[in-house]
Amino acid sequence: MNCQQSKFSLDDSVTYLNCAFMSPQLKVVEEAGIEGIQRKQNPQQVTSDDFFGETEKLREAFAKLINAKESNRIVTIPSVSYGMANVAHNLSLSRGDTIVLVGEQFPSNVYPWMRAAEESGTEIITITPPETTENRGKVWNERILEAITPKTKLVAVANVHWADGTLFDLKAIRKRTLEIDAWLAIDGTQSVGALPFDVQEIQPDALICAGYKWLMGPYSIGLAYYGPALDEGKPVEENWINRYESENFAGLVNYNDAYQPGALRYEVGEHSNFILVPMMLTALNQLNDWGVENIQQYCRLLTEEPIKRLQEKGYQVEEPAYRGSHLFGIRLGQNHNMDKIKAAFSEKNIVVSFRGDSIRVSPNVYNTAEDLTQLTDALLS
Repeated sequence: MNCQQSKFSLDDSVTYLNCAFMSPQLKVVEEAGIEGIQRKQNPQQVTSDDFFGETEKLREAFAKLINAKESNRIVTIPSVSYGMANVAHNLSLSRGDTIVLVGEQFPSNVYPWMRAAEESGTEIITITPPETTENRGKVWNERILEAITPKTKLVAVANVHWADGTLFDLKAIRKRTLEIDAWLAIDGTQSVGALPFDVQEIQPDALICAGYKWLMGPYSIGLAYYGPALDEGKPVEENWINRYESENFAGLVNYNDAYQPGALRYEVGEHSNFILVPMMLTALNQLNDWGVENIQQYCRLLTEEPIKRLQEKGYQVEEPAYRGSHLFGIRLGQNHNMDKIKAAFSEKNIVVSFRGDSIRVSPNVYNTAEDLTQLTDALLS
């Protein structure tokens, strides 16, 4: 795969290595948004079929990205917190049960479980990262598996940790949760779109993704996959469009007690957003055209040598088996100063994120070898 920088409008004076914060906008996605805005200039041209047709295409595009057999298990959501709220709303919990979380997880995959635990008397078990840097990812994964017991009703985890890119063994975690009949809710925001994910292999109960990072879509739209365990559940909101036969506009006042079948009941109200949906669809079509495996490979080739250079100079980066190539944390050795590094990055217009004691680097297909050289030179100067 070649560099795709020409498909974006990035500032040439900035070295942008921060897709984990927000992806830059594809030119074609911008065009789709403008067309969506202009569409409302003549609302008489919007038909009842338009409320459903484009979101169906969106489901199909996301299903292709994550290898889901059934596109009707995918719904449009406004945020990760909304998607997780649907899971929490339908999770049966009692006093004495446990929920397993990963330490320093993004808040949208923590707060729903805090409320659920408080209301039910359930205990939250948080598996914090090991303090050692040696075999850190391996040990962290082992501790997560050890924490899953017959009392566990849910494991809520990301595919890669948002702060430093630590890769969690979802296959092993899912195997363990199936043995004890516990749910698995995955926040795929920092991986899906850049790291291959196979729904048929992992079989999560829920996979929730914000759209504005690695999916390269706009802000305030995301996508959720809900498995069979949630087929008969209740959504967190009561809107007209997630009710059975809502496609029949003439019959909307014939109120229906039944929801749309399966996962479709969890769609957010006004999910037919005529601006955000075509933008998100355009982004997914581009990702599918590139191929997620190719995106991950591009990032691996881009970062392999720079990471080796940094490790030789005392910087600490997780071994490849326990991190993605698209998102990784750089931890400082004893001879490095964070304030000095921040000043160097600011002077050279290098944009990354600082998360705790980690410098979070997250390149994508618009980055070049020169971008990574700029990063390493700044760290080694």
